[in-house]
Amino acid sequence: MLILLALAGQRAHADAPDLAEIVRNPVIGNYKGYAEFKMAHYDNARAIWEALAQRGNAEANFNLGILDEDGLGVTPDMASALRHYETAAEAGSSRAQYRLGLLYATGVKVPKDDVRSDQWFAAAAEQGDSDAAARLALRRGVVNTQRDTDFQQAETLHASGKYAEAVVILKRLAQTGDARSQSRLGWMFEAGQGVARDLDKAAVLFRQAAGHGDADAQYALAVMLQTGKGLPRNLIEADTWMHRAAEQGHKPAMAALKKVAAS
Repeated sequence: MLILLALAGQRAHADAPDLAEIVRNPVIGNYKGYAEFKMAHYDNARAIWEALAQRGNAEANFNLGILDEDGLGVTPDMASALRHYETAAEAGSSRAQYRLGLLYATGVKVPKDDVRSDQWFAAAAEQGDSDAAARLALRRGVVNTQRDTDFQQAETLHASGKYAEAVVILKRLAQTGDARSQSRLGWMFEAGQGVARDLDKAAVLFRQAAGHGDADAQYALAVMLQTGKGLPRNLIEADTWMHRAAEQGHKPAMAALKKVAAS
């Protein structure tokens, strides 16, 4: 629980972040950047992630790609997003690898390239990304379940910028208790993609997905509980969800707990 206590006295706010401290402690820095993101303080989140990305932090580069692709706090810039995603992917970020696979497979925001798409999906799948593995199976003609087909359709729509259409599918899947769909939909409510931005609804979805075992949602829930944004602050429960995410191999959660163990 030490990392959450360390952050407790440094609640994310609209003031400029202490970048010197961020650089000294990149684990807490990434965590604080995500907290700023949750509160739509995109300029602060960018400043934090840029400071970390300049020092080769893969997670920070991936997050900068999201800001640039979706135009959060800036004008959308796909060329810049692609550079950040590729830097993160080459540094081992499975999330960046999966995102690149989707973008190249879809061919809307970047030129379609099935070779690159398969390469990045394979890299993500090797790191245990089940969504990337399902996408590769689809490409190879393996028959998927209707759920997998629908979920991949939603992912394709999202990568094409058709957020409202993706939301329709994800809502239907989420209502069946599908954890990945609940988690994806939570992110969309958090960022205001295809829906009005609503942290309360995002929190409900993250809690549902976390309870069903989704590691991304468990991490997101931990941050909400620590910052008090979307949910009342509860450091003990936040620590529980952080550990559950880490136990599933969630890299940011693992890094946070590793920092605690080393301190």
